[in-house]
Amino acid sequence: MKHLYLLVIVLILSCQDKKSDKKNIAINDEPVATTELEIYDYSGLEQFLTRKDEKTYVVNFWATWCAPCVKEMPYFEKLNADYNSKGVEVILVSLDFPKQYDSKLKPFIKNKNLQSKVVVLDDPDANSWIPKISEDWSGSIPATLIYNKEKRQFYEQSFNFDELETEVKQFLK
Repeated sequence: MKHLYLLVIVLILSCQDKKSDKKNIAINDEPVATTELEIYDYSGLEQFLTRKDEKTYVVNFWATWCAPCVKEMPYFEKLNADYNSKGVEVILVSLDFPKQYDSKLKPFIKNKNLQSKVVVLDDPDANSWIPKISEDWSGSIPATLIYNKEKRQFYEQSFNFDELETEVKQFLK
């Protein structure tokens, strides 16, 4: 229960979006609903956290209302573009609230032209799934899991591109 309380407090206080009153229902006269979302509970998300193939996976937990998450998003996109051909797959796990999928998340994905795989984690039992991702995770975001079949590392921090690239390179050796 302490993880859930901490998650809620941290999320509310540290990552508020100052523009939360604005609604973005359509982009370029195209309905937002055209952006399809893959929505999972934790058991469905596990497939993205436990692969044992030849790739290195960079799994970033974020939300559109989290300013540090939005700030670092271009670095994950650049990593995806630069390292996808080198066996690195970036997966962006949105923790946005269900009521904001149409008004915030879908427009964000479209406006930023995200090329990395985006999935949504919709599982209210944070006390259960947070420690499964990492025993050290307090629940705050941004947070990133980098892993391959030989190594697994969790980071509860923001990245700039150089820092992110340095960490990923350790998995490619």
